[in-house]
Amino acid sequence: MEVLNIHQRKIQVSKERIIELFSTLATKEDKIWPNENWPKMQLKNGLQNGSKGGHGPIRYQVIEYKPSSSISFKFQKPEGFNGIHKFEISELGLNETQIKHIIKMKTSSMVATFKWLLAIKWLHDALIEDAFDKIQNQLGHKKEKTEWNFWVKTLRAVMKPR
Repeated sequence: MEVLNIHQRKIQVSKERIIELFSTLATKEDKIWPNENWPKMQLKNGLQNGSKGGHGPIRYQVIEYKPSSSISFKFQKPEGFNGIHKFEISELGLNETQIKHIIKMKTSSMVATFKWLLAIKWLHDALIEDAFDKIQNQLGHKKEKTEWNFWVKTLRAVMKPR
């Protein structure tokens, strides 16, 4: 199954301020990843090309890091997830920046397709919106808190470590 999943948000701050936050991704001072409610993003060799890591059961490798505009990762797990996910930062104006997260992949088995459709897609969507809220709440005047839908709440309750 072909998957194209895009999240984007415009934030009324300069691109430089967003880039400062993104440079902390997967560090002890991470200002992007919503570690408060989700498995921490970890990269073995930090935010650099070739670094391997992931969050929870999702594993990936940094395949391209452009500090001023994007970070691209190639999926390594789950099995059957063939493709990438990436963050992009684009200047729209002097004090307007768009942040975008894209998954572009193909699932290569029924198991991978069902994992995506039944659980991972929903959890991923909530996680990315939480990350965008975290960015906006540090830089913006308007505080955001995207509400998780019923399915995300159910999945988190069922998958919660005991």
